[in-house]
Amino acid sequence: MVGATSPPVVKGGFWPEWDADNFPPSAIDTRFFTHLYYAFLLPDSKTFKLVVPDPSPTAAKLRSFTETIHRKNPQAKTLLTVGGWSADGKNAKVFARMAASRESRKGFIESCIGVARKYGFDGIDLDWEFPGSPKDMKNLGKLLEEWRTKVNKDKHDQTLLLTAAVASTVEISYSPEGVTRSYPVRSINENLDWVNVMCYDYYGELTPKETGAPAALYNPRKRISTSFAVDAWISAGLRRSKFVMGLPLFGRTWTLQNPRLNGIGAAAVAVGLGGPGDDGKMSYSEVEKFNREKNATVVYDPETVSTYSYAGTAWIGYDDTRSTTVKIRHAQDHGIRGYFIWNVTGDIDLKISKQASWLWT
Repeated sequence: MVGATSPPVVKGGFWPEWDADNFPPSAIDTRFFTHLYYAFLLPDSKTFKLVVPDPSPTAAKLRSFTETIHRKNPQAKTLLTVGGWSADGKNAKVFARMAASRESRKGFIESCIGVARKYGFDGIDLDWEFPGSPKDMKNLGKLLEEWRTKVNKDKHDQTLLLTAAVASTVEISYSPEGVTRSYPVRSINENLDWVNVMCYDYYGELTPKETGAPAALYNPRKRISTSFAVDAWISAGLRRSKFVMGLPLFGRTWTLQNPRLNGIGAAAVAVGLGGPGDDGKMSYSEVEKFNREKNATVVYDPETVSTYSYAGTAWIGYDDTRSTTVKIRHAQDHGIRGYFIWNVTGDIDLKISKQASWLWT
């Protein structure tokens, strides 16, 4: 079992390896983070093992990440994130097959530990988006138990951290089958150092006909919000010291049906006006650029604790420093472990990264 002593705060940030050319690890200002994540590596779809040929571009990126972060800030911890979202559900299916048997779980666990140790990581983060059935959730619990046992037996001076990304709701009902399933909270409490709760994407590509606050702290209309996520997980038994709140460094975009009807919940034609190659989504830096260049109207909404801007029919919902401040205070008031941002490339001027870090001291 993970120790019960009062743990230090988590100020996490995810670095997407596919953006290495535009934003290398050396560009990360490590002063504002306690934990930095390399995203992502995927296990082999047949053997379920994590395999990194060496030499290879991936091996070079892994070494560069850990060496750079540890050199810039020796106190910062690095974690290797395994998994990630795939729109077609392919990644989730690989994890489901891997977790279904003890033998495949064993190979996966041992290979992850081996790669993490070889490249100098301080921990491993599991990003299974998402377990698709009650059986998957049960197998996730087994995976975490066996992973913790193996990590504790790993003969090194420093025990690897174990974390995982989870949905904002303890019970998940969205899937092609629409089957409701619940996270194994007891196993999470006993075997993980914490979970990174994805407190964002409440609205976006799945709600193309209506604007929304994609990471609302409060939602007067639906039980989909960050405050609800905190309450639901804690009510389900998750220890407060295990809850790390997600902060998005991106906005979700829509094309308004009528530019004169431009508030939260306004009718939209579709999602749109996203960043390069990512329709319906813009980084925080791109949002700021849009606001400047389009002379957009910027509105802070205290009811949801979110910000939106619009110019003509273009509409963007996002978080800025003001909404981030209220969210950090809310998290502190509820005694949770800390926060993480997705992702470090989205805030070139470090406005939100600085604000969050300075507030949580």
